[in-house]
Amino acid sequence: MFGTVAKCTVKPGKDEEMLALASEWTKANSSAGQIAGYTFKLEKQPGEYMSIAIFPSRDEYYRFAQRSETDEWYRKWRELLEADPEWNDGEVIQSDVFARI
Repeated sequence: MFGTVAKCTVKPGKDEEMLALASEWTKANSSAGQIAGYTFKLEKQPGEYMSIAIFPSRDEYYRFAQRSETDEWYRKWRELLEADPEWNDGEVIQSDVFARI
C-alpha cells in the first residue's frame, strides 16, 4: 500500500465548508482507487488538520493524483486553506485495524 499524509491549516470560519467538500469528494470518487482515508482535527492547534489517503499501490496513487478531477477538487480545497498543504508521500509499512467505527 502507498499513500499520502497532508497537514493543512484551514482559514478561519471555513472548517465546515472544508469537511463538506471532503465528504462530497469521497462520495464522488469512491471507485477511483483510494482504499482508505482519515482526517484528524488537531487537538492543540485550532484550524489545523492532518489528512491521510491510502491506495493499493504507488502507481495507483500517482495515477489518481494526476487526474484532472483530482486537480479540480484540489483547487477548490486549496481556496479554503491558509497556505499550501505539507504533503508527505510514502509506503504503508504497518497497518492494524482493531475495531470498526
